[in-house]
Amino acid sequence: MIDKEKSKGRGRPRAFDRDRALDQAQALFHAQGYEGIGVAALAQAMGVNPPSLYAAFGSKAQLFEEVLNRYARSALPVDTLLVEDAEPAAALTALLRVAAAIYTADPQAPGCLVLEGARGADPDAALRARVWREASAARIAAFVARTHEGKAAIVSDYMVSIMSGLSADARAGHDVTRLTAVADMAGLALQEMLTKAG
Repeated sequence: MIDKEKSKGRGRPRAFDRDRALDQAQALFHAQGYEGIGVAALAQAMGVNPPSLYAAFGSKAQLFEEVLNRYARSALPVDTLLVEDAEPAAALTALLRVAAAIYTADPQAPGCLVLEGARGADPDAALRARVWREASAARIAAFVARTHEGKAAIVSDYMVSIMSGLSADARAGHDVTRLTAVADMAGLALQEMLTKAG
């Protein structure tokens, strides 16, 4: 019987699987940070050589941006939690609790890739991550503004600060119980802020 793979010719490269390559890049960026991983190691993990990586993605920074785009769209179920008829403080507290669980779910990739990337040392990569951080802040502000327009900006800032802290604590090794306790305390502050007059 003819081996079809061998009949194609030895040394022929397999088709480039972009999604799998991006999964591998995301795992490395999440575990080591943008600055902590070089192009050679990225290429090896992605199953390509460095010239092929540049050909497919343009640059390391552009690869990081594509990874961020995929991650940010699926990391947190924001649109499921921040629905139109949701009670604001309860919905925002639920978002923090979900973030606590997600940030600690994978010991090899703790925290939030966007929030950690936004405070990275590389200015180009940090800027690309901050675009998504600001988009999340705007989404929260729009949700709060429906019922508490005058408090939307400060609540949004507060939420981003708490989520940044949860991410940092997850990377420092804090478990889900500790992070959930912080989320619940923050929820009490949100409830107080959104129910008092003014």
